[in-house]
Amino acid sequence: MKSLMNLTAAGLLLVALAPMPGCVVVAAGAGAGTYAYVTGTLKSDLDATLDKAYAASQKAVKALEFAETSKAKDALQGVVEAKMADNTSISIKLKKKTDSTTEVVIRVGTFGDEAKSIMILDEIKKAL
Repeated sequence: MKSLMNLTAAGLLLVALAPMPGCVVVAAGAGAGTYAYVTGTLKSDLDATLDKAYAASQKAVKALEFAETSKAKDALQGVVEAKMADNTSISIKLKKKTDSTTEVVIRVGTFGDEAKSIMILDEIKKAL
């Protein structure tokens, strides 16, 4: 009886831990590097200082011809927000992890758009 309960508990744990479709995608590929896409938000670490990542984010927004709507930065974090031609919002949040590493978090629209988020990340990396 005890082994049946353990087996049932293990089965329930596996079901609970199984990712929902579209919920979590982790990829390592050409151009995109390593990133995680979770519930509409793309996260990646950049090998760049916060200042360089912030400047690269602004260059990416300009290169993709988005309309920058706001920007802010301090010593620990930065934010660049923009709109696409169809008025879809774009949020690029940057957070200093170390002196030479910055976390970037990108969200496109209300529910997220993985393909467009990857395109923005690639453009940021080109600008570094």
